[in-house]
Amino acid sequence: MQGASALNKLLAERKDAEIRVFVVWEPVLPTDLGAPSTATLKRLSDLRVSQYWDKQHVVSRLLGERDRSSIVWDYVAVYQPGKLWDQAPPEPASSGVPVVRAIDKTRDEIQRLIQAVGK
Repeated sequence: MQGASALNKLLAERKDAEIRVFVVWEPVLPTDLGAPSTATLKRLSDLRVSQYWDKQHVVSRLLGERDRSSIVWDYVAVYQPGKLWDQAPPEPASSGVPVVRAIDKTRDEIQRLIQAVGK
């Protein structure tokens, strides 16, 4: 949940930015019995955020999951503007785990991309 709070703070700082955030929740811990609760989803209440429940780990597998020990979670990636997911995700401009530790790098990369697009 610290990652969600860190993302929410970043979005509060970047109100002017054309940022889109896709949050994928998936069952990883023994307590993840179902989709996130309304209270959990409200942690990321910014309108630029879309949240999804991925019970089957489809996104994790696209990002490299091979078995239980390689589940991709608590992960943040920044993609260049205009990059689209096709058969596989594009190479991120920046990525890191866990989200709470990677948030400064994420913030810096977003700022760099916004400045590059503005030129």
